[in-house]
Amino acid sequence: MENVAETVSRWRAEGIACALARAVATGGSAPLAAGTAMAVSATGEVIGGVSGGCVDGAVYTLCQEVMAHGGPATAVFGPDGDELLAVGPTCGGSLEVLVENVPPRGGHLVDRVTLALREGRPVVVATALDGPRTGEWAVLVGTALVGNDDDDEASPHPGGHRGDDSREHPGGPIRARAAEMLGRPGTAVVASPAGRVFVQSLAPPRLLVFGATAFAEALVRMGALLGYRVTVCDARPVFVAPERFPAAAEVVRCWPHEFLRRTRVGPSTAICVLTHDPRFDIPLLTEALRTDAGYIGAMGSRRTHTERLTSLREAGVGESELRRLRSPIGLDLGARTAAETAVSIAAELVAHHRGGTGAPLTGLEMAIHR
Repeated sequence: MENVAETVSRWRAEGIACALARAVATGGSAPLAAGTAMAVSATGEVIGGVSGGCVDGAVYTLCQEVMAHGGPATAVFGPDGDELLAVGPTCGGSLEVLVENVPPRGGHLVDRVTLALREGRPVVVATALDGPRTGEWAVLVGTALVGNDDDDEASPHPGGHRGDDSREHPGGPIRARAAEMLGRPGTAVVASPAGRVFVQSLAPPRLLVFGATAFAEALVRMGALLGYRVTVCDARPVFVAPERFPAAAEVVRCWPHEFLRRTRVGPSTAICVLTHDPRFDIPLLTEALRTDAGYIGAMGSRRTHTERLTSLREAGVGESELRRLRSPIGLDLGARTAAETAVSIAAELVAHHRGGTGAPLTGLEMAIHR
């Protein structure tokens, strides 16, 4: 959704109308999760997709119809879906899709969502799925909840009217659920007095890359593609030229351990140490292993890893903390180039985040989408 929202905001800035489609519910072995988005511009451009391709053609047509008549539309694809569409996921799963018209001018909360994500702030979007208010948004950023037609951030009923519970859609009862989900990426369909509301929490995870190396150049691109908000940090001025890392949200010249002490780190943060120099690695990893970062990996040979463990123990790092360190970093792909190594690291990040085994799917009996 993040990349699609960014593109929709760009189209709006260019005066181009578009339609936004989102998978709001999935079942069975649907290839993509709820919250996945696709947008189609009035000029015919496409960004994203709501399936593995099996229903995207039908959704493209639906987007064009929505742009033509202006109102939102929903469709269900799959065994129990709309037979008139005569299409469904080939995997046997099902999905419900909401398509909304996004005008080229005027206020639309997609721009507020895009701005929050650019700034690295988590945001929750609540969208009405039923009734006359279908397609209306409310957005929670921090403690501010704003609706489509209500810019009063203190209003408890964005998109509705104060004191009129019958029209409270998607504010009021949804606010507590949105606040609960803020900062925890995920989706939910919640019942409200006026009907169902699709609630989507967007919180771009952080990828902190230490060491402005050739490996970092490749990993930054890969991390951004995976949806991370990437920061590159190195203490050496000659290597931290921002133009080397165009996909990074920020490039910082600082001693790595000092930067880590003052930046925000949480369970969704991944730390990749690519400096391969004990002057940087030991103070940095000593600091990193005492944070609650979800992933901490360091580059180096097995000999380097053994020496590093000794130095970390001497620095007072405990055994339980050392067990969190993924070193040598990455999965065994036989990687040799910087790009291949970045794929290896990115693959381990995905496996760690999603609970994958890292083993070839061929020969595994478990479901592909768990």
